[in-house]
Amino acid sequence: MARAVARFSFKEALAQLPRGGPLGVETLDAHGIAAKRASALVRSGWLLRLGRGAYALPGDTLQRDDCLAFLAKQVPGLHVAGKTALAWRGVRHNLAYRETVVLWGDQPARLPGWLNGVVRVRYRVAHIFAPDLPAGLGLAPLAGGHPELPVSAPERALLELLSETGSFEGLEEVRQLVESTRNLRLPLMDELLGHLSRIKVVRLAARLATELELPWASLAQQHSRRLGGGRRWVAVGRTGERLNLAATP
Repeated sequence: MARAVARFSFKEALAQLPRGGPLGVETLDAHGIAAKRASALVRSGWLLRLGRGAYALPGDTLQRDDCLAFLAKQVPGLHVAGKTALAWRGVRHNLAYRETVVLWGDQPARLPGWLNGVVRVRYRVAHIFAPDLPAGLGLAPLAGGHPELPVSAPERALLELLSETGSFEGLEEVRQLVESTRNLRLPLMDELLGHLSRIKVVRLAARLATELELPWASLAQQHSRRLGGGRRWVAVGRTGERLNLAATP
């Protein structure tokens, strides 16, 4: 009798597990499925082991945002960034045949192989802000999106995009995207620029915003002068484009 009750409790717990994303050990444990029990369920076909610390229900279809939200809990600072964040928030230029989601994080990490079957991603560790940047500044879930998936706000995503200019993104497309950012929140833009530590990013922001006569041009110029950095910043990126950024007068 006790054995029958235990078998029934397994089925009941599995029926209550969330669908659409990987199941971590904490989620399983919260539903009464400890590590040894999870291994037994894998052997009996009730669970699939995706990789270390990640499981899925047989027949379940993993969804992009659920998977990324799962990783955001595992990797410090992981969030949807740059060009992808702008596109998800309605600022886009070219539609890609197959999207590559740009992810940024605070620490090097090897993303799990099972993610390849769900979404193509590019993960990067880049520190363009000073360490005293308030945690979560310019990060928020999409309205109506997954509540646990941080996505850069347009103001932060723009600065992340500028940092990738010449290395991952071409200058012309970046310019066209920047031109679409006329409705940025100036207080947030000012605060982010105030914590910016990369000369390339602030000079490129000042140059493009000035050329395109954007409302936040004066802010970018002000912070470009603050960072200084000599008369000229020159680099040739992976795309082969030469960036020649003079100091803001």
